[in-house]
Amino acid sequence: MTIREAAVKCAEIKENIKKVIVGKDDEITLVLSALMANGHILLEDVPGTGKTMLAKALAKSFDCEYGRIQFTPDLLPSDLTGINFFNPRENDFIFRKGSLFANIVLADEINRATPRTQSGLLESMEERQVTVDGETMPLMPPYFVIATQNPIETQGTYPLPEAQLDRFLMRLKLGYPEKSESVNILKRFVTDNPLDALGSVCSGAELIEMQELIKTVRVHDELLEYIMEIAEATRRHERIALGVSSRGAMALMRVSQALAAINSREFVTPDEIKYLAPRVFAHRLILRGGSHGGASGVIEETLNEIKAPVENFN
Repeated sequence: MTIREAAVKCAEIKENIKKVIVGKDDEITLVLSALMANGHILLEDVPGTGKTMLAKALAKSFDCEYGRIQFTPDLLPSDLTGINFFNPRENDFIFRKGSLFANIVLADEINRATPRTQSGLLESMEERQVTVDGETMPLMPPYFVIATQNPIETQGTYPLPEAQLDRFLMRLKLGYPEKSESVNILKRFVTDNPLDALGSVCSGAELIEMQELIKTVRVHDELLEYIMEIAEATRRHERIALGVSSRGAMALMRVSQALAAINSREFVTPDEIKYLAPRVFAHRLILRGGSHGGASGVIEETLNEIKAPVENFN
């Protein structure tokens, strides 16, 4: 598969998702970029804005095993990872797989579960494996977690710890649709749910091939330095208590490669980095006073202060 062929396949996936999701072209592209970059994504907004519908439409576009976890206060880590139970008939312990054993996992309303249960996702997201009773079991690729959360002001939510947030490549907000888009949504759902008729347009093998292919997208040394200048600026900023780590910088590099490939280009440009930086970095920052709010604005200020490279990166 070539970069151009991968771009065509990504366009097919986007058009398939748009049969269900209206007016969120940029958000669909960003979610797909995170998937191509082999990262995970967090969708945050008020209930009813289409977060779960977008996740389901994405999952149905791929011929992969799909798992959905509804996070609640009484959910246990073993519900995610699985459990060894004693089978009297076999006179032995048998492992029952948890919900994480899928290719595309929807963690719905992730911040309604306790921090203990949220931590059950950490190993699977970072190392693509789970450990139960001392035995480590790999999760088969592709493996992608798309989580939704309600704003922390919503009743019955627990804030995600920094270590958990750092495992998500990007955090996105969908927002309310425009009036014309809302009317279009209502028309689509008058008689049927378009999600029910949605079919897959990409196999798991093709997805893995594209995830490997995007690593070949060229990133000029000056752009690598540019990424690190942005990251280091967050560590020195007077309003930021905790800046971007090396993991965050690497995430920005990889998703920039993915977005370039989706745009049918074999090299990254400064525009991709500037566009993605607030979405990749903001949720990793802690502002002085312990707040995450307003972090996107701080990143935008930082981008305006740092001169972007202007060389020909072809």
